[in-house]
Amino acid sequence: MTASELRVALTFDAEHPSRPPGPAGNAEHLLEVLAARDVRATFFIQGRWATAYPGVAKSIAGEGHTIGSHSHHHAMFTLLSPDGVRADLKSAQEAIAETAGSDPRPWFRFPFGDGEGDEELRSALSSLGYRNVGWDVDPDDWDHARTTDEVLRSVVEGAQSHGDGAIVLLHTWPGSTGEALGDIIERLRAEGARFVGVEELLDPAGRA
Repeated sequence: MTASELRVALTFDAEHPSRPPGPAGNAEHLLEVLAARDVRATFFIQGRWATAYPGVAKSIAGEGHTIGSHSHHHAMFTLLSPDGVRADLKSAQEAIAETAGSDPRPWFRFPFGDGEGDEELRSALSSLGYRNVGWDVDPDDWDHARTTDEVLRSVVEGAQSHGDGAIVLLHTWPGSTGEALGDIIERLRAEGARFVGVEELLDPAGRA
């Protein structure tokens, strides 16, 4: 890595939205945009989502993107018992492996970010072969009131402000994300960004 390098990890939470869903085929569109621009990203896949969209899950893996788990039910982990945590993670792992053909370990993202500061939960993750991956840049693309331009500006300015190693949180279902993704890539590339999977920025023991 050079002193001026700007590595950016675009990460997408693939999940059932709790708010009005975006346009049909949005996840497939994101994959097309990434492929057309030769960008490798990271997808944190909800187990139930993978079961509902097995073809998309398989395409994510087949196109070489990094895959992590985003739980099975997308419940707040601080509300689950230890047995509930283990059962949820196992169900997600099985669903993702069956549909995508890829083991999501070691990468995991807590639903809602809930549990990131809980040492017992982090220890439980570690015992099952996972480590949590948070984020540095959050454009709130899940908010249906956010416009394409707002998402674009938030991601570009956030990555620039953070500097090398920025992890960007996005979702597979908002239409604003689908519309903004191409411009996000082009603008950051114009600033010298190189897009990487989270494994280039992180290792199982901690931040690289």
